[in-house]
Amino acid sequence: MSMAGQKVQFGEGELRGRVALVTGASRNIGRAIALALAEGGASVIAHGRSDQAALAEVVGAIETMGGKAVAAMGDLTRPEEVVSVVEQGTKAFGRLDVLVNNAAVRTEVPFEDMTFTAWRDVFALALDAPFLCIKAALSALERSEQAAIVNIGGMTAYTGGAQRAHVIAAKAGLDGLTKALAHDLSPRGITVNLVSPGMIETVRAGKPPHHHGGAATLVGRRGAPEEIAAMVRFLSGPAARYITGQTLHLNGGAYLA
Repeated sequence: MSMAGQKVQFGEGELRGRVALVTGASRNIGRAIALALAEGGASVIAHGRSDQAALAEVVGAIETMGGKAVAAMGDLTRPEEVVSVVEQGTKAFGRLDVLVNNAAVRTEVPFEDMTFTAWRDVFALALDAPFLCIKAALSALERSEQAAIVNIGGMTAYTGGAQRAHVIAAKAGLDGLTKALAHDLSPRGITVNLVSPGMIETVRAGKPPHHHGGAATLVGRRGAPEEIAAMVRFLSGPAARYITGQTLHLNGGAYLA
C-alpha cells in the first residue's frame, strides 16, 4: 500500500504564527518535515550544508503553497556556523518555536575497517550537532509559549545492525540526550521528543542499507518520509504539549518497542 496521494489530517493552520528550524531539510525526511510544518502554517528555516539548489527547491515549494521559508546554509559541526544558522532564521522571522534536529550521515563500514576519523565524523553530525543547535536556539525557544524540540533518531539504535557501529552509537546517544533535556527544559516550557524512523523509502546514494536486507514490516510495506513528517508536525503542535521525553517508533512494526 502506497502513501501516494494520501494526506494526514490536522487542525488547519495549527502552527500558524510559529517558526520552525529544520536541519538537513534539502531532501528525503528533512524535506518532507519542512513541507509538513509549512502546511501547518509555520514559517520554516530550511537548513542545508552544501546543496544550495536542492534547498532553494524546498523553499520554492513552500512559497508555492503560500507559506514562508528561508534557506540557511551552514556546517553544523562548527559551533560558529550553527550560531549563524539560528541567527539567520531568527533575523528573518523574529522568533523560533520549533527545532527539528534531522541532519545526519548513515555511512556503513565493517568495524575493523572503521577509522577513528569516520567514527568522529558521524558523531559530529548525529550527536554533537543537535547539542550545538539546541544550545544556540535555547534563548529563542525560551521566549516561545509553545516551544518544541524534535530529534530524529533511527531504528538500529534499538535493534543493532551490522556495519554501522558509529551510527548506532550516535543515535543511541541522541535518545539519551532527548530524555535528559526533557528533564532540564520542561520547567522552561520546552518539550523534547525523539522520532525514530525505520524502513523508510528514501533516495540514497549507493546500495540500500545493510540492515534492510533481512528486515520486514508487519504492515507489508516501507514507510514514506511524509509519515515521519506527520509525527514531527504533531509533536510540534498544540495537541502534543503533554508529551515530552518520549521516543516515538515509526517503522511499520519492524521493531516493537
